[in-house]
Amino acid sequence: MMKNKLLRNMLIILAAIALVGVIAIVVVTKFSGDGTAAKEPSIDEIVESSVEIPEITTNLASGDFIKITFTVQTDSKKAKEELEKRNFQVKNIIITELSEMKSAELKGKAGKEQLQEKVKADVNGLMQEGDVEKVYITSSLLQ
Repeated sequence: MMKNKLLRNMLIILAAIALVGVIAIVVVTKFSGDGTAAKEPSIDEIVESSVEIPEITTNLASGDFIKITFTVQTDSKKAKEELEKRNFQVKNIIITELSEMKSAELKGKAGKEQLQEKVKADVNGLMQEGDVEKVYITSSLLQ
């Protein structure tokens, strides 16, 4: 009688440990599977969801002027379509940001990266159909 109780308790404990192990494996594979599924987009996908912003010529805070062109990468085709319609707003954001910058800030890598991040954040504030993934400066002439 005592052996049966002990055997039954051991089997229950082993079953509980096995169940916890199976649940842990399922949870780990489920969450690690999501991380590997999010792969980087191919160059074709990037091009399909990107919008070119035509050359902008504007004055800087330092009195110099800049000619600059951007390409904006979105996260979807719908976002691209929306961004194409918001082209005038994007130009306004760029001109406004540049008007606050000095030529010395735009001569180095850090200043250009800061401008790209600021434009990205401001444009994302406008977007309703998706998000801007990255802003690229495709040409720049500072005079």
